[in-house]
Amino acid sequence: MHVSKNVIAAISGAIGMYMEAEQQQVLAEAAETRVREISAPAYSLWAVAGRQSSMDMRRFLQMRLAR
Repeated sequence: MHVSKNVIAAISGAIGMYMEAEQQQVLAEAAETRVREISAPAYSLWAVAGRQSSMDMRRFLQMRLAR
């Protein structure tokens, strides 16, 4: 079976373009993940409110014992 050089060049070019597109997609997904991680808050406001409430109760008890 005779395969011309043009066919081989077209096939190798298509494979190269496919692999490049796949790599670009992986890089884009990685960049999107980094953006989501950066934009997420570093702490939960519910957790902060709970700790603040606990500290307030402790402070109230300490003030009551101190007077």
